[in-house]
Amino acid sequence: MIRRMKVLAKSIRDYKKASILTPLFVSCEVVLECIIPLLMARVIDQMTGESLSPIVFNGVLLVAMAMLSLFCGTMSGRYAATAGCGFAKNLRKDLFYRIQTFSFADIDLFSTSSLVTRMTTDVTNVQNAYQMLIRIAIRTPLMLIFSMVMSFSISARMSLIFLAIIPVLGLSLFLIGRTVMPIFKRIFKRYDALNNSVQENVAGIRVVKSFVRESFEQEKFEKASEEVRRDFTYVERILAINSPMMMMCIYISMLLVSFLGARMIVLSGGTSLTTGQLSSLINYGVQILTSMMMLSMVFVMMTMASESAGRICEVLEHESTLVSPPNAVKTVKDGSIDFDGVSFRYKSGSGNNALSDINLHIRSGETVGIIGGTGSSKTTLIQLISRLYDATEGTVKVGGVDVQAYDLDVLRNEVAVVLQKNVLFSGTIRDNLRWGKADATDEEIRHACQLAQADEFIQQFPDKYDTYIEQGGTNVSGGQKQRLCIARALLKHPRILILDDSTSAVDTKTDALIRRAFAEEIPDTTKIIIAQRVASVENADLILVLDGGRIVEQGTHDSLMQEQGIYHEIYTLQTHGKEAA
Repeated sequence: MIRRMKVLAKSIRDYKKASILTPLFVSCEVVLECIIPLLMARVIDQMTGESLSPIVFNGVLLVAMAMLSLFCGTMSGRYAATAGCGFAKNLRKDLFYRIQTFSFADIDLFSTSSLVTRMTTDVTNVQNAYQMLIRIAIRTPLMLIFSMVMSFSISARMSLIFLAIIPVLGLSLFLIGRTVMPIFKRIFKRYDALNNSVQENVAGIRVVKSFVRESFEQEKFEKASEEVRRDFTYVERILAINSPMMMMCIYISMLLVSFLGARMIVLSGGTSLTTGQLSSLINYGVQILTSMMMLSMVFVMMTMASESAGRICEVLEHESTLVSPPNAVKTVKDGSIDFDGVSFRYKSGSGNNALSDINLHIRSGETVGIIGGTGSSKTTLIQLISRLYDATEGTVKVGGVDVQAYDLDVLRNEVAVVLQKNVLFSGTIRDNLRWGKADATDEEIRHACQLAQADEFIQQFPDKYDTYIEQGGTNVSGGQKQRLCIARALLKHPRILILDDSTSAVDTKTDALIRRAFAEEIPDTTKIIIAQRVASVENADLILVLDGGRIVEQGTHDSLMQEQGIYHEIYTLQTHGKEAA
């Protein structure tokens, strides 16, 4: 717990002042609230009918102290809100910045839906707990201690009633917390599953509708939602015991204080205890037991926030598996690529190899085509080049240097990858293209689009390059999205350009034009093209055929056709499909 608090405390930063002023104002408020019952007792005892002067004096003093208490309470609430909201803002920022440093393997470890839950629900829980910690959690023990001291100063015998009630309430809090803590851990895992269901459904809504699977997705969501509801209901039922237990203790103590106090006044003739003092005791009793009730609320919130804090700290403390080394290489000499005995598995120490014994040497400026069946690890192979993953065994070199020796930003700026899942962000076409080069001129942008065969359709839009792209690029076709992503990659002027099945949605003519533009305009750039169509790679300097995570064939189109192997079979099926069948 202490370690978590140290980690989270780093996110307070510029809100330290508000975090310190809140408990100071709370302390002043508590002191004033504990003095007010004593003044009330004095006013009651002075109601003898002899003179109004002391009553007026103490009454004015009471009003002044009540106003001062109100001011302190208002300021503590204001500063608590400022500190809590600011702390949450910094915490989300720190989480987001940390996630930006994660590798693909780190994202796989946590899962996207879990990270979203941690940045939203978990941060909100910690924010509420923090606000309660610097205000209510300070107020409650101070009020409890001061009220107990004041009540003992009036009548030690009567105050023993309050002292006897406290262990009962403390035991009930302990038992409740011990019961609900494991359930909260389970609830947050359910939240992750619920968010994952929503994320999958929204991202794939077109597929859901095209296959008329709405009812199936609804049932899946209903199941995840029902699990969260069931666990929360169970927790709320347990926590609901707390309030009636508190109220019962308050009523019992008030009845005992009222009965025994009245009896003491009557039997002693007001010498052992006055009417005003009895009134003060009742007020202090209410403050003591109300403090215990508030303490129970703090306890419940802290119990819930403790699990959220743990999940947040997991992200903040997680060190990415991929980091730039000390004295990292800052320059990529050329676009040559070497794989020396490379093997890779997604889970270290377990599972089968996704890639096995890859030995490959590509000269700078060459065009390399990669084909293979689904699941042959084509994408995995190219992700090692830009160090999105690290090889489990062997060495991957770019420009003659091990990729692990490069500064990550330098390496990835020289290796432009157009991934299989093309992503456009909300904003204009020009804004999206400038992801490749932030200071690209309009001429550079248009030239890149011409190379990617995108300029023609962009010119047909009313706003041309200022056309707004909806989130995820939903207002452009799959082929248009692919060409925009290729243009974005070209703007980086990379040493290595990787197209991961990035022309699958364009027609063969456009595909050929893109490849011809590459050959003519960027001859010194190493080009790696992953494709399902043989026509997309047949003119490549080197063609690789992957199967089961291994390179089973490599060579030029002519040499592979002569081997009469897998490549020949794929080519025959695609060019003479009916005859081959």
